[in-house]
Amino acid sequence: MSENHSNLSSLNARIVELEKAVSRLDDIEALRRLRMTYHDYVNEGRWAEIANLFTEDASIDFGYVAIMKGREDIIEQFVDIPNHTDLLKQFIHNHVVDVSGDTATGFLYLEAKYADKGESLFVAGKITDRYVRVNNRWLIQDTVTHLYFTTPLTKGWAVENPHYMRGGTSNRLNLERAQKTSDAD
Repeated sequence: MSENHSNLSSLNARIVELEKAVSRLDDIEALRRLRMTYHDYVNEGRWAEIANLFTEDASIDFGYVAIMKGREDIIEQFVDIPNHTDLLKQFIHNHVVDVSGDTATGFLYLEAKYADKGESLFVAGKITDRYVRVNNRWLIQDTVTHLYFTTPLTKGWAVENPHYMRGGTSNRLNLERAQKTSDAD
C-alpha cells in the first residue's frame, strides 16, 4: 500500500510540474504571437490597431527615428506613418522570451525594407521588450530598438555613417527635446 501511495504522490508531483511547464510554454507562445501581430499590423498598415498591443503607459524608443510615450502618442505617431513613409515591411528573427509570473522580457532581431521619399532603405536592428500580463492578456510595456543601420539601397551598410533615416543619430537630440517639452505640458 505504501508503495502505491508513493507512486501516486510521485505521479501527482510530475503532473504539477508538467502543468507549470505547459503554462510557461503557453505564455511564451502568446508573447511571440503578440510580437508577430505587431509586425503584421505594421506590414499591413493597420496603424490605429497597433496601440491596442501596448499598456496604457507604454513607451516605444526607436532610437533616432521616434520616441513614443503612452497609447495616445503611439496612435498619433503610427497613423502619421503613411504621411512620410511610402513603404514599410518588417521581418523579425530569433525572438527569445523569458517569463517570470505576470512579467516577461524578450529580444528579437529586425530586418526591414522601407521606401522614404522615393528612396529604398535597408534597416536592421535589435529590439528588446518588457511585457506585462493585464487582465489575463499579455501586452507590450516598453520596447527599445537599437538600430544597426538605416541606409539607402544605393549605398549599402558598409559606409562610414550607416544611420541615414530621419537625419540619423543627430535626430535623437531633437526627439528627446520634443519629448521633454511634451512631458512638461
